[in-house]
Amino acid sequence: MNMIDLGCLDYHTTYAMQERLAEAVADGTSPETLLLVEHPPVYTTGRGGRRENVLDPGIRVVETNRGGDVTFHGPGQLVGYPIIDLGRRGRDLHRYLRFLEELLIHVAADFDVAARRESGRTGIWTDGGKLASIGVGVRRWVTMHGFALNVANDLSPFSPINPCGIVACPITSLSVVLGHHVPLAAVSRSAAERFSPLLDAWLPCRESPEPAP
Repeated sequence: MNMIDLGCLDYHTTYAMQERLAEAVADGTSPETLLLVEHPPVYTTGRGGRRENVLDPGIRVVETNRGGDVTFHGPGQLVGYPIIDLGRRGRDLHRYLRFLEELLIHVAADFDVAARRESGRTGIWTDGGKLASIGVGVRRWVTMHGFALNVANDLSPFSPINPCGIVACPITSLSVVLGHHVPLAAVSRSAAERFSPLLDAWLPCRESPEPAP
């Protein structure tokens, strides 16, 4: 498993990197990889995104091949892009989503924040609102996209959208919940340390990929 901290990098460059890595992992020429990154401000939407969830018509939204609806990425938010070969890990996309939620719940707990799942909604939540969003894509059973965990980011850019397609969705961050600034670097280290052990527990790797149906 490669862990790569990209620092602050624009969305389009990171997207292209994901695509190259996904092809290499599918071809067996690269190991599975977790990209951790902080993006300059950008709105993105998934395949099923609805335009009416962008409340300000002046907002430019980048369309992607992930699942989910519109969201915002910006400085102070930890974004993770796992490039994982589900062909070797059971081909269970539902379990993969639950693994990402479990990862984020553990990371939040490392900073004394109690987060949880909400039935019927992907992501993790606190009593004060949604803490992290998840949206993934799969190509040749290799994952792209991933999660966005609000750490110390400005939350006001979520106001002109219905985040993840949820009307009047409350959004929070680790810093808001705790009432003090949480360093992004510390949260990134927690995610990197917890990722592989949890992945192997939830989706153990097989010796060879499952045969195509």
